[in-house]
Amino acid sequence: MARRVSTSRVADPWNCVVSSISHNGPTVASKTGKASKARGKLDGVKYVVKDNIATQGDVTSCGSRMLATYASPFDATTVRLLNGAGGELVAKANMDEFGLGSSNTNSWFGPVVNPLYGDEKRIAGGSSGGSAAAVASGMAQFSLGTDTGGSVRLPASYCGVVGFKPTYGRISRWGVVPYAQTLDTVGILSKDIDVVKQVYDVLDKYDENDPTSLPQSARESVVTSSKSGLSIGVPQEFIIEELSPETKQVWHETLTQLQEMGHEIHLVSIPTIKKSLLTYYTLISAEVASNLSRYDGVRYGFDDSHGESFVDIMAANRSDALGEETQRRIILGNYTLSSDSGNHYLKATQLRQKLVEEFNNVFNVPHVLLNPSGTLKDDLCDLLVCPTSIGTPPTIDEFMKMDEENFLNTYINDILTVPASLAGLPAVSVPRGNHGIQIIGQYGDDSTVLEFAKTLSNCT
Repeated sequence: MARRVSTSRVADPWNCVVSSISHNGPTVASKTGKASKARGKLDGVKYVVKDNIATQGDVTSCGSRMLATYASPFDATTVRLLNGAGGELVAKANMDEFGLGSSNTNSWFGPVVNPLYGDEKRIAGGSSGGSAAAVASGMAQFSLGTDTGGSVRLPASYCGVVGFKPTYGRISRWGVVPYAQTLDTVGILSKDIDVVKQVYDVLDKYDENDPTSLPQSARESVVTSSKSGLSIGVPQEFIIEELSPETKQVWHETLTQLQEMGHEIHLVSIPTIKKSLLTYYTLISAEVASNLSRYDGVRYGFDDSHGESFVDIMAANRSDALGEETQRRIILGNYTLSSDSGNHYLKATQLRQKLVEEFNNVFNVPHVLLNPSGTLKDDLCDLLVCPTSIGTPPTIDEFMKMDEENFLNTYINDILTVPASLAGLPAVSVPRGNHGIQIIGQYGDDSTVLEFAKTLSNCT
């Protein structure tokens, strides 16, 4: 395979990419003996990857000063598969540092500006804001992001594109810099749901290099519904006062339209959703503290220290090279893992398991891991439908002011997306006007989620 020959920092109006890539793509020998570009499902399709996904010879910065000059020695499995299918990688996308954020304002390279709002300079959502903005601006036909608690779906909602988070374990994480490895999921963004499905077909492969990759036997045992009229669940725990009036109206109009199309609408209860944000931030802070402990500037990464001891050097490097939000979560995570925390991590793990069980109890489709030999039911729900975000994106200035007043205010952005992430469920955000509607399916039932998303995308 021919390698990329250049990487450079680029400027774009939305600050959505941190480097451009010149890539020759895979080649094959033609009948005439001359080399020609390989043809595949994605032949010539331009794409962008979030800058926490490794690309050989290119900088993989994770939006951090710590890794601003780090070049990966290998391609992530996802990149290898996409290039093998004829995809053309054109850039690495800006992101919240190490994925920590929901606004893409925590990047060493500056905030991403939402392309949909012109000079208003609204946030693009995070942490995959650069991936969403690159697609929304027309820079690429699709992009890859990572979704830990909504980091693909929320930017998709804010930027008016489709954002798909597959079942945890469906797409390989090998070559993805870990943030919280029990939640991190590679996701796909595009304006076109058909492109999302094409890309997913290329990436939906078992990878022996990834210990969290879903076994082939589990992939093949998924039972799906063939009904034309589906049973749609509306979790009552998502009916919260933080939802803007416009979001409530779009949700109501969508459910009404689905009912007119012959689908049944049911109100369901998943009580542990109310505790999902507490559960999520306890778990991810602990995993962040563990995963980011390797970044000390001694073996690789930023090093501008003048200390005499290893401890002094490490402390200086981490203080200078890691952003405020990253340092905050590392400190919180170390406390969570300490004996002084009262075993919060164990309690959060138990709540997560309870949430998984409650989700499982509302779906007709059996869970491929918890109930692999199960059969379809017909008295529960096939899918869940709810908003992706509580409203439209604020301006960057408004968001930063809110964050300064109380950083906990910004965590509320994740309230509608975190539950599906905690349970590892497939979920997709589909644009409806200036809002996103989220479709959530049973673990492993990605095909039903994508087919329904196409149906909803085709409705005006």
